Amino acid sequence: MSRQVVETVEKIALPILQAEGLELVDIEFKKEGQNWFLRVFIDREEKGVDLDDCTRVSEKLSEALDQTDPIPGAYILEVSSPGAERPLKKSSDFKRAIGKYVHISTYEPIDGNKVFEGMLTHYGEDHLTVEVNGRSITLPLAKVAKARLAIVF
Repeated sequence: MSRQVVETVEKIALPILQAEGLELVDIEFKKEGQNWFLRVFIDREEKGVDLDDCTRVSEKLSEALDQTDPIPGAYILEVSSPGAERPLKKSSDFKRAIGKYVHISTYEPIDGNKVFEGMLTHYGEDHLTVEVNGRSITLPLAKVAKARLAIVF
């Protein structure tokens, strides 16, 4: 059900975001405790998003969801920025992240590891390359479970 909700919400949200000059970063629909949460993460390429952007999108999206009622039961809608540790999901996300510090986890070990943190140096059609401690490691995209920007301390 969760995947179907995410796909439906994406179809409803995209026109709203495009009209606002914003991009859809991610959608989550999951239960935490007794409540279901629908989280929509938005961004703007050049200057990011602010509270006004999130409020405006939340109001418009809430109205559209109320009209179509695609989600059975009660849920809490949250619209926010993806933050400093933005997930990398689409090809454009990875391309924009080249030269930045990333955190990659894989479905299975590669060179004995399932977690890689370092500088994303290359993104290709079927693989990416991360420089970890001065060593370039090529990871097949099919084996990447999750990827996000990482904060360097």
